[in-house]
Amino acid sequence: MTQKGFGDEPQKKEVGGSSAKSTTTVFVRETTGLVKTVSFLDAVMLNIANMSAGAALAVLGFTLVNIPEISGLNLVIASLIALALSVPQVIVYTILTQKIPKTGGDYVWISRALGGWIGAPLSFAGYTMETLAYLALIAISTVFAIGSVGVALGFQNMLGLALPGGIPGSQPLSQMLIAWTIYASLIALNIVRPKAGYKLVSAFTLFGILTTILGILVILYAGRPGIASYINSLGAGISYQQLASSYKGGFFSLYPTIFVLPFFAAFVYPWVNAAPAVASEIKGKSALKWNIAISSVIVALLLTSALGVMYYVGGMGFVNMAMSNPKLVFDYSFNFWTLAMGVAPNAFLSWLIGLGWIVWSLGILAYGIIVFARYAFAQAFDRYLPEKLAYISPKYGSPVTAHLVDLLVTIALVGLAVYFYGSLQALFGAVMISMAYFAFVGIAAAIHSKKQSGITKRALFFCGMAMAAIFSFIVYQIVSNPGVWGVNELSYSYVVFELVLGFLIYAYSKRINAKKGVNIDLAFKEIPPD
Repeated sequence: MTQKGFGDEPQKKEVGGSSAKSTTTVFVRETTGLVKTVSFLDAVMLNIANMSAGAALAVLGFTLVNIPEISGLNLVIASLIALALSVPQVIVYTILTQKIPKTGGDYVWISRALGGWIGAPLSFAGYTMETLAYLALIAISTVFAIGSVGVALGFQNMLGLALPGGIPGSQPLSQMLIAWTIYASLIALNIVRPKAGYKLVSAFTLFGILTTILGILVILYAGRPGIASYINSLGAGISYQQLASSYKGGFFSLYPTIFVLPFFAAFVYPWVNAAPAVASEIKGKSALKWNIAISSVIVALLLTSALGVMYYVGGMGFVNMAMSNPKLVFDYSFNFWTLAMGVAPNAFLSWLIGLGWIVWSLGILAYGIIVFARYAFAQAFDRYLPEKLAYISPKYGSPVTAHLVDLLVTIALVGLAVYFYGSLQALFGAVMISMAYFAFVGIAAAIHSKKQSGITKRALFFCGMAMAAIFSFIVYQIVSNPGVWGVNELSYSYVVFELVLGFLIYAYSKRINAKKGVNIDLAFKEIPPD
């Protein structure tokens, strides 16, 4: 069957240069072995976990302490601008997810539009490998969350887990070992109980959503007197009144507000590709059509409401000054979560909110493990990556090899970031390659539009080109401000390593498969099977 404008369904065909016909397909096998077990709720929760609103609310201060100008920085408006800029991407991903509901999502789209030589290495670097850097960052953030919640609940001996390396009192070895243990445990679960992995993401993310709403309500209930009392009781030598009165900026200034957009891009709005990456496993056309838009709206409401309530109750001046104050951010882990815990009327609510913060982070890790495996699987299925990565365990029904590769690379990155570089910023800059990748996905969408008609043709073309322009601007912002966005030796080296390795793998795979009589270029002219 032919899908108009998107290539042909896989057929048994000649795979080499010989005139003899072969029963071997251009793909590793004729079916993926994956089944439709992902519900509408699972798809939405997977995307929400990918968009990482809980983590964004936790680590915003680590960014604001490095921003040169916060006068006129309006985080609520910045969130809304970032949301508006994400609309073209939401449209592109919604259309292409319905047109090509395949494992690997945008990897399939970009590699079929731009060809294997360009599309496969870009996807490998821009998402497959970059996901591991992001998961390492979130694993570290999870340990910070555990330490910060402990400190907020009165356990000062846990401060070492909450402090980035390089800050006196930090415990990088303990942070690394705890992060490793958490990640290895989640990997093991996904290997032996893959269906449980999806349910765990849904459960963790739903709990995170509910506790975020709880935190918003608690801050509203406490009011400004409650916030002032909490800040004044910290013993930090900083009062609420001092912070609020020291802010000299206005309600809104364009430059500092636009300046912070890479934060929202790196953590939140562009990351709608999780459900598309497992599209072949999603049950029902409605889930394919609506999961991206619904998840984007939910995340936007949660994140913007949380920031808005902090501004409404505490005052914009206080929030900006508090979240850019190194003493409060590093020594007292000041953020949305610790503020909600600090003003909660009783210990039970404080514990519950703190648990929500930790569970949000665990949900992000749980989603990432699933989605990385699907990208690696899809790339191996096309014979781009080693075929072993497309192996599905007959005993467990999971991509065991892909999960083990995930584990080894991620724990290595955790060690590098925590023990040798010592901060979240050490890995943050590597996200520039993902932003560049999304720009190329936009170009791919414009190419796919050529064989379409009517509103679909126009939407894919114009939204695709808008994506390319928007993400090119985000890359420019990140590269232009390396000190703020963590563009350092580690992040630059990792990005270069990803790209060079991606192209070398393609050249090697093409050569090795050619000796077997298989031309891997043919895979990128067809849509892979389910």
